[in-house]
Amino acid sequence: MTVERTPHEPNGGGGAGTPELAAEQGAFGQGDRPTGAVGVAGTAAEAGPADAVRADRGGRADLPDLTGHVVLVTGASGGIGRGIAVRFAAAGAAVVVHYRAGGAAARELVGEIERGGGSALALHAELGVEEECRRLVAEAAAWRGRLTGLVNNAGVQPVQDLAGMSLADWRAVADPTVHSVFACTQAAVPVLRAAGGGSVTHIASIEADRPAPGHAHYCAAKAAVVMHARAAALEYGPYGIRVNTVSPGLIERPGLAEDWPEGVRRWQRAVPTGRLGRAEDVGDACVFLASPMASWITGHDLVVDGGVSARPTW
Repeated sequence: MTVERTPHEPNGGGGAGTPELAAEQGAFGQGDRPTGAVGVAGTAAEAGPADAVRADRGGRADLPDLTGHVVLVTGASGGIGRGIAVRFAAAGAAVVVHYRAGGAAARELVGEIERGGGSALALHAELGVEEECRRLVAEAAAWRGRLTGLVNNAGVQPVQDLAGMSLADWRAVADPTVHSVFACTQAAVPVLRAAGGGSVTHIASIEADRPAPGHAHYCAAKAAVVMHARAAALEYGPYGIRVNTVSPGLIERPGLAEDWPEGVRRWQRAVPTGRLGRAEDVGDACVFLASPMASWITGHDLVVDGGVSARPTW
């Protein structure tokens, strides 16, 4: 199934949680839906992965040390997935960059990480096929002889009114957004268990509990992702495997302010921290959850939205 964004998916190339329109209702107010893909120019997010890796390896002590870790990030050729991969590389982990259609972008990312002193591998897989998920995990583990972490980022985010939505439309979101999470996690658990444990992080969304118009299928899918993590945390905890979710808010990318100026302005007015999120903000949360600093955290949904969810909805 698709793991890259379409022109109707507001965060080209990453998995989930971008532009999170949960805040359109209540705190964020009502407004038009965003269309097209794409972030606010002139921000730190425009720096390339190699620059980010070099900066962190140049003495910044803002990330846990994940040297020796091997982490698979699905849907990592662009968007949030790219930011996650960059931050894991900056923390010292070897990163497997999964892609479906974005082969050139994935290989470019691998090259940039390597030029920055990191280690990365690009692997293709169709995550709508269970056997492909198993193969992806097996190849990721074979690369360095182990796998210590999985980030289930791949997914889609179309906009469609619930009225008139068909079962096929519903499944077009559920398959790549929920079923791929299940299949990749199931494939990874035996590998992680054999290594003595590890971390699995799903990228969910603040829309998992704050629905937005036109996103009924997406909101339901992300709610399922959150609950899957909690259930998996319960059953896989005895094996030393921790499972959590990260729920992002509105994440910037080139062109977003031009494509959706009214929405960006509303978000900036509503969010206590006064800015949109960056893909690297989500990456930092994932790095933390995969690190020993989070060794007693499992079954948790870590919201990364600048505080917008704290706004009253009445």
